[in-house]
Amino acid sequence: RNIRVDFDELSVMSLYLPSGTNIERLSHKFMYMDDFQNYIDELKKEIPNLVICGDYNICHEAIDIHDPIRNKKVSGFLPEERAWLDGFMKSGFIDSFRFLNKEPGNYTWWTMRFPSARLENKGWRIDYCLVSEPLKQKIKRAVILPEAKHSDHCPSLVEIE
Repeated sequence: RNIRVDFDELSVMSLYLPSGTNIERLSHKFMYMDDFQNYIDELKKEIPNLVICGDYNICHEAIDIHDPIRNKKVSGFLPEERAWLDGFMKSGFIDSFRFLNKEPGNYTWWTMRFPSARLENKGWRIDYCLVSEPLKQKIKRAVILPEAKHSDHCPSLVEIE
């Protein structure tokens, strides 16, 4: 599910990448990620200023998950998923939050299976505001708002000059 809004000088997209909760869903997720990469590669030729925010359902690095060792074989932190996100970013995108904040313990999702997960901040950062390279120096603020408790996710935002 993607929604894109084009403005004069940039395009903003809300993204949801499928989760990979079982082998069939994981296969669908990888197909979707490949299709999305192709779509964005073409879109960047026409619209170089892109902001893609949403639920990527992937923790990029160990700093983005509370327990990287025990979760290394769990969808959302699989090496193949992380490699895709790494490649996507290397294709010309900045993780706006990590661009400004290198501190651990910043998450955007906590499982609802264990109510204490959020209280103990045992979360995952799977929601991102990725900004295309041409906008890098225009990133003014990027934050996660964990105090907003409307679902198992919390909002993240980026402010572009």
